[in-house]
Amino acid sequence: MRMNFPAPSSQRPTLSFEFFPPKTEDGWATLRDTLADTRRHRLDFVSVTYGAGGNTRAKTIEVCSEILRDHGIPPMAHLTCVGHSVAEIDAVLDQLQEAGVSTILALRGDPPKGETDFVPHPEGFAYASELIAHIAKRRSFRIACAYYPEVHPQAVSAQHDLDALLKKQAQGASMGLSQMFFEIEAWLRFRDRARAAGVTIPLLAGIMPISNLQSILRFAQGCGAAVPQSVVDRLAPLEHDPEAMVQAGIELAADLSERLVREGCEGIHLYTLNKTTSSPRVVGLLRERGLFRI
Repeated sequence: MRMNFPAPSSQRPTLSFEFFPPKTEDGWATLRDTLADTRRHRLDFVSVTYGAGGNTRAKTIEVCSEILRDHGIPPMAHLTCVGHSVAEIDAVLDQLQEAGVSTILALRGDPPKGETDFVPHPEGFAYASELIAHIAKRRSFRIACAYYPEVHPQAVSAQHDLDALLKKQAQGASMGLSQMFFEIEAWLRFRDRARAAGVTIPLLAGIMPISNLQSILRFAQGCGAAVPQSVVDRLAPLEHDPEAMVQAGIELAADLSERLVREGCEGIHLYTLNKTTSSPRVVGLLRERGLFRI
């Protein structure tokens, strides 16, 4: 079974969620509850992550297959270079194709847990652009790539980071998906620079609804995303009121998403953490505001 993957545009932005393969039976139960709830939100697609070193490879394929088979939502499978030879990557691509998955988010990937530096497999790829070029040769997949509105933490400069995105586009990526960010001005500046430099592919925005301020501050520091002081000031007084924190995070994510769509962003991709709470409620607020009509 294969499904057509929507083509994002500023006139018809896409709406999507990201999930990750669970590690426990309870986690699988939570994910399946979330997937059952997700169907009613009429998403354009969902993405499924791929663990460091490919340690969730089989589960990524399993989740994608289940999403397609049981829920009728086009899945996007993440695929990384970490720890894989070209032959192993080809085996994964064969399995994804057999499962009916037609879209891949091709990433270099982060080093395995406990390691700080990315070391390419001696028979594999060192860069996402190489992985994209390899996948593109098969002509069986639509390929998405990642981009960082506030510059990849390991990039030597903003221009070097932008050049990397241009190379991914040239090698076959037809859509970009961003790392999380919280400042629309940062995204707008990046979008304008990218377009001026020749990036023509749709640039979807990755949005993380905040449910725990300290966790987000730590994660943002690691991926080079700034958390505006206005956001900290709004959420800090709510740290001892989890429900109020979640609600404020939902409102912030909805406000950011609404502004992005009104500025011509081609899609909103919500990081769900496999939960049925924040991201669906963000979607509800956006639809109340007249966006993403069913």
